[in-house]
Amino acid sequence: MKRIPVTVITGFLGAGKTTLLNRILREQHGRRYAVIVNEFGDIGIDGGLVVGTEDEVIELNNGCVCCKVRGDLIRVVSGLVRRNGFDGILIETSGLADPAPVVQTFFIDDEIRQRTRLDSVICVADGAHLQARLADSREAAEQLAQADFVLVNKIDLIDAPGLALVQDAVRRINPAAEWLTSVRCEIPLAALLDRGAFDLARVPFRTSPDETRDAPRGERTYRYVPHRVGVGVGAAIEQGRHTHGIDSVSLRVERPLDRTRFLAWLQQLVVEQGQDLLRAKGIVDLAGSQRRFVFQGVHMTMDADFDRPWRDGEHRDSRLVFIGRNLDRSELRESIAHCEIDA
Repeated sequence: MKRIPVTVITGFLGAGKTTLLNRILREQHGRRYAVIVNEFGDIGIDGGLVVGTEDEVIELNNGCVCCKVRGDLIRVVSGLVRRNGFDGILIETSGLADPAPVVQTFFIDDEIRQRTRLDSVICVADGAHLQARLADSREAAEQLAQADFVLVNKIDLIDAPGLALVQDAVRRINPAAEWLTSVRCEIPLAALLDRGAFDLARVPFRTSPDETRDAPRGERTYRYVPHRVGVGVGAAIEQGRHTHGIDSVSLRVERPLDRTRFLAWLQQLVVEQGQDLLRAKGIVDLAGSQRRFVFQGVHMTMDADFDRPWRDGEHRDSRLVFIGRNLDRSELRESIAHCEIDA
């Protein structure tokens, strides 16, 4: 059964989400999308701004899609997949929404999980006003933290030093996201859609802004620049600076991890810190397994499975990225070390 790709478009008020949505619908790509638009208030507005005669626009009003009307979201998506007449589903959340519960919907509902696949979470950011929004809005930071792609829009309104400051702010909150820029959301759709960014088999990692981009087109290799913490720990950690209450912690462990201890460690982390865990993802080398173990999650929801076999000559290590609040870097480093096979 073909699973319909779902793209969640988030971002603060006025960043350009509807502009991006219209950009997708206007493109001559030959695909038919169902569009779910959400906003606050009893009277829909954004739905009237969305173009596209062959596309179906569904508005979820009188509340945020992330809270009051999540049941409506499940009902609407279930109805769409049963019709099976769409090439993709686009969900534009309210500018004040936390996208996490939307993402979780595609984990927790069995029918939706079987009939759809979450392709990516795109955060559209207003390059001219992002710094101000981060200073006064918790939601703006959460939207950035949970994105697979951050599209910094309106870069024509800022100079090069200003853009560098915006990039630094984004990377401090979410070093794992891919960074893109645009004017009026004019960007090749191939850079955003059908990228499989939320596919466990294609978990991307950027644990440092120091990236090498000398790979063939369409591929990326990354240079890790970890800070060694402690003696004989065997894990390297790169610590994101504290930004608007959100930290990023990246771990790299060279030795194989014991399966039982690691799974118990991951489960305990979700139980104890799930409410503060905005995003988590990892590729893990479990001792005795010839396949990569991959996971990623949002808050209390975690999806994990064995992936492809390790390739001949491929460097086997474990890479984990956590983005959230109240993350204890030292505790994460020390506790993951106890999962090493010879620890």
